[in-house]
Amino acid sequence: MTASTERFDVGGVLLEQPFKIRRLGHFGFNLSNMEDGARFYIDLLGFRVSDVMDYSKRAKSSEQLAGLGDPNGYFTRYGTDHHAMVLFPKRVRDALGRSEKPGVTINQITWQVGSLREVGNAITWFTRQGVQLQRTGRDMPGSNWHTYLFDPDGQSNELYYGIEQIGWNGHSKPRAMYDRGFDKPPELPQISEFDEVQQAKARGIDPTSGYRHTDNLAASYDVDGILLPRPFKIVRLGPVSLFVDDVANSEAFYRNKLGFTLTEEVLWQGHRCLFLRCNTEHHSLALFPIALRQALGFSAHTKSAGLGLQLANYRQLNDAVRFLKERGIKVRDDIPTELHPGIDCAAHVLDPDGHMIQLYCAMEQIGWDGKPRPKELRKPLKMSDWPASLDGDGNVYLGEPYLGPWG
Repeated sequence: MTASTERFDVGGVLLEQPFKIRRLGHFGFNLSNMEDGARFYIDLLGFRVSDVMDYSKRAKSSEQLAGLGDPNGYFTRYGTDHHAMVLFPKRVRDALGRSEKPGVTINQITWQVGSLREVGNAITWFTRQGVQLQRTGRDMPGSNWHTYLFDPDGQSNELYYGIEQIGWNGHSKPRAMYDRGFDKPPELPQISEFDEVQQAKARGIDPTSGYRHTDNLAASYDVDGILLPRPFKIVRLGPVSLFVDDVANSEAFYRNKLGFTLTEEVLWQGHRCLFLRCNTEHHSLALFPIALRQALGFSAHTKSAGLGLQLANYRQLNDAVRFLKERGIKVRDDIPTELHPGIDCAAHVLDPDGHMIQLYCAMEQIGWDGKPRPKELRKPLKMSDWPASLDGDGNVYLGEPYLGPWG
């Protein structure tokens, strides 16, 4: 990779980009089958709705969207971030002229940086680099300051600082506070979230008047001491896996423009597959050549090769597989273990649109020397070979912890 000799002060540390991605913040799909898709992600996987976007309000007439299904987009979460999974109605968006490139069914891949100044500096730097930006500002709902840009395949990547947090009472920010949205680069400094709330209260706005999710399923499972509607809890989002037209071109974009680090390269049946990270996890992004899509039996309608969802522990991973199978969800046990290095036990399930979701319970972490675990020390297992319990797996319970109660 060709790296720039220019260095930027990011919080007192000199880096090759004027920002540092810390983690995958949120992700989204444009779904053709919104009704079944919402059931899959919300009722079965347990994402909670934090806000609803009604696309029908953008239609020129009621006939424009007739017969296209649910016109709503759903912002959903598994933790306190306002949204981790965004579900938008593809057929409705297409009818409104919001269609993406062929094969792009991901509506956003969103990476979190550490400060608002990093977002501002990224905007200036991308412009100097000739990187086309889609839009910049601060969206509502969610309140995250951001900029959007396309990767070489037309996948929409977002860099953002901060996101609205939903606390113990479960209410999102009320719409009366959406006056702090922006559609252009912000002038710095901006007031804090605390002061935004203080000003809203002074105007008589009730902070608890926003959307609050209620579950459609009864909390009937004892999940490690907590009664939940499902026998598992999502505790982390990612990795994102993509089929790309040109692996080298995509690698250059994600390493040189967004600052990812290459952890590992796998040559599988003659195809070069890359696994990149933005923090200590083995990978937060995987790049596969498009030729592998058919060879692996993935849906030809999408360049998404998978979205990872980490569950709280190995027992819950097993319980999740049973729970989903009992409800008619297709679970695949034929994905080569070589294509998820750093994750020894993974189950792959299909959403109603045919997108692959990777469920797992542990990911290898990269230490101070920047090297992954030697392949001979790994113990990857096909789902059919999973033992009743893992014997002291060194990857379990490492990495980013989940903060807050499960329910």
